[in-house]
Amino acid sequence: MRNKIVAGNWKMNNNSSETAELLTQLISKIPETTAEVMVAPTFVNLAQAVKQLSTSSMEVVAQNMHFAENGAYTGEISANMLQSIGIKTVILGHSERRAYFGEDDALLAKKVDAALKANMRVIFCFGEELQDRKSDNHFKVVETQLKNGLFHIDKGQWKQIVLAYEPVWAIGTGETASPEQAQEMHAFIRKTIAGAYDQETAEMVTILYGGSVKPGNANEIFSKPDVDGGLIGGAALAADDFAAIVAAI
Repeated sequence: MRNKIVAGNWKMNNNSSETAELLTQLISKIPETTAEVMVAPTFVNLAQAVKQLSTSSMEVVAQNMHFAENGAYTGEISANMLQSIGIKTVILGHSERRAYFGEDDALLAKKVDAALKANMRVIFCFGEELQDRKSDNHFKVVETQLKNGLFHIDKGQWKQIVLAYEPVWAIGTGETASPEQAQEMHAFIRKTIAGAYDQETAEMVTILYGGSVKPGNANEIFSKPDVDGGLIGGAALAADDFAAIVAAI
């Protein structure tokens, strides 16, 4: 059975005291669940979050990392640095990293390799822009991002991969892909993996939906057979909302 995951990406939000307060609220509000629950604070608050959640089942994950082990990369963070404070999972390829910081498929493939080499788990993000969907090119865009970013890895390494499909037009816009659209794309993703590897690999990969999931739509989205959870943005910053989404899984 595939792992169910709800991961909260906090993006560039919350200073140290705000991080502590939100984590305190989450500790008291997150319901018991068999799903994995993750939070991704900003870099400067990761160590603090790991310490605060040391007795919680919630996992602290990173929002990004560099592909190099060390060196003259001012402002960057390596896998080893993350692991040294207890981080075991990293989000790579988020649409905002692609759009605002120019991260392309080739760079992301290098980051994936670095994370896997360090035995970290990767939440790999991908998805189409609005113009891609309007031009009926969304399946091709997703297939290309998967192929270029991940399809060079060995079959055995897929156990360290979690996928997060992000329809970019539905992030932070209030728009949400319908549950049927989410299921259609998730099924396509699984079929694409099966074609490149095999059905067994495709069936064991957790695929998250990341496009404005909220308490009001989480139940219906998560009910779809190929949707295994969510990568949550704005709603992850409100403890009640995030707890309700976790309850929905």
